[in-house]
Amino acid sequence: MSRLQTEARVAPSPGGWSRFVVLAVIMGCQLMMVLDTSIVTTALPHLERELGFTGPTLSWVQNSYALAFGGLLLLGARAGDLLGRRRVFMAGVAVFTIASLFAGLAPNSAVMILARVLQGIASAFAIPATLALLVQSFPEPGERSRAIGIYSAVIGAGGSVGIIVGGVFTDLLSWRWGLLINVPIGAAVLLLVPRFLPETAKSKGSFDAPGALTVTLGMTALVFGLVHAGEAGWAAPATWLPLLLAGLLIAVFILTERRSPQAITPLRLFRDTTRSGAYLIRILIVGAMFSTFYFLSQYLQNVLGFSAFTAGISYIPLTLLFFAMVYAVRPLSALIGKPMLLVASLVVAALGMWWLSTIGPVSAYFPDVFLPLIVLGVGQGIAIIVLTEFGMSGVAPEDNGAGSGLVNTAHQLGGSIGLALLTVVFSTTAGTDAPHTPTEAQAYAAVFTAATWFYVLAVIGGIVIFAVNRRTASK
Repeated sequence: MSRLQTEARVAPSPGGWSRFVVLAVIMGCQLMMVLDTSIVTTALPHLERELGFTGPTLSWVQNSYALAFGGLLLLGARAGDLLGRRRVFMAGVAVFTIASLFAGLAPNSAVMILARVLQGIASAFAIPATLALLVQSFPEPGERSRAIGIYSAVIGAGGSVGIIVGGVFTDLLSWRWGLLINVPIGAAVLLLVPRFLPETAKSKGSFDAPGALTVTLGMTALVFGLVHAGEAGWAAPATWLPLLLAGLLIAVFILTERRSPQAITPLRLFRDTTRSGAYLIRILIVGAMFSTFYFLSQYLQNVLGFSAFTAGISYIPLTLLFFAMVYAVRPLSALIGKPMLLVASLVVAALGMWWLSTIGPVSAYFPDVFLPLIVLGVGQGIAIIVLTEFGMSGVAPEDNGAGSGLVNTAHQLGGSIGLALLTVVFSTTAGTDAPHTPTEAQAYAAVFTAATWFYVLAVIGGIVIFAVNRRTASK
C-alpha cells in the first residue's frame, strides 16, 4: 500500500457539518495564537506599572514571544510530519493554554516573560500543523480554496484583532483578560479536536538533528538580532553579532539539507518560482502591516489622544475588510487570474500605505486614518489570501507540514524584520522628543513612508510571479 493510500486510510476527510467544526477549531486556534503577537500592544503601559517592568525590558513582553515562535517554527513543522500533525497540534494547544493562564495571572515581570516564551514555543509547534490539517481536511479544490481564504484572513487580521481585543479588555476590564481569554478557547479546542480532526500518518525518518539544530539556532539568532536592531541600532554588537551568527548557521543549514535524506525543510520546496516568490512577498507585506499595527496604535493614543479602547475599535473597519475579501478573491481570480490579482492587490495596498503616510500632528481619524485603512484592508486582505495559496501550491502531501511551516515562518519573519527596520526609522526621526510633539507625528509619517517601499518591492515580486506564470501557460 502506498504512503498516500495509507494517509487516506488513517485520515479520511470529514464530511457534512463536521467540516464546519473542523474549520472553526483550526481557525479558533490560529486566531488565538496569532493575535497574541499584538494583544498586549495597547496594554504595555499598564504592564509596566503593575508588573515592575523597566523601559528597556518592556519590549520583551512581545519580543520573547516572537523569539521563541520564530526560532522553532520549522522544527515544529517537522515534528508534526514525524509524530502526527493532530498529536503535535493538541500538545501545542495544551501548552499554550497553560502558558496563557500563567501570563494572565503573572505577579511580576519574570513570570510574564517566562509565560510568553512558553506561548511562543507552543505556537511554533501548533501553528504549522493548522494549515497542513486544513489542506488535508478539504481535498476538493473549491472547498480548499475557500478554507485557505478564511485561514489567510484570520492570519492577516490577527494583528488588528489582537489590538481590538487588547484595547477593549484593557479599558473595560483588565489587560489580564486579554490573555486569560485563551484558556476557555484552548480548552474548547482540546475537547473538539479528538472528535472532529483526523490524525495523519506519521512520516518515517528522523528529526534531522544537524538541520534542526542549525535552523533553530539560526532563526533564533536572526530574530534576536532584529529585535535588538529596533532597540539599539544596527551598529550595536547585540545586533550585528547575532545577525552574523544567523547568516553562518543558515548557510550551514542549507548545506546540511542538501545532503540530508530526511531534511527538516526539503529544499525542493524553493525550486518553484511562484512558491518562493510568495514567501518573499509575504515577508515584505507582513513586515509593513505588522509594523503599521504597532505604530498606528501609538499614533492614535500619543498624538490624537485616543484611549486604549478607542484605539482598539479604530481597527474594526480594517479587520472587517480582511474577512470580507475572502468572498472577493474567488470571483476576481476567475475574472483576471490569481497572478494578476496579486499584482493589483499589492498596488492597492501600496496606495493605501502611501495615503496613511500623509498623516500629521493635526490629522483626524476620519478621513486621514479611516480611508487609508479601508484601502489597505482591500489590498492586504486579497494579497494574503493569494499568497497563502501560492505558498502551498504544488506541495506534495508528505511535505504539507514543511510547506505550512515555511508559510508561517515567512509571516513571522516579516513581522520581526519589518518592526526592527521601522523602529530604527521611527527612532532616527523622533530623536528624544517627548510624546505629543509635531516631531513624533513626523516620525510616524516617516514609518508609514518606509512601509510604502516594502509594498513597492512586493509589487515588483508580484510582477515576476505574473511573468513566470504567463510564460509557463504559453508553453
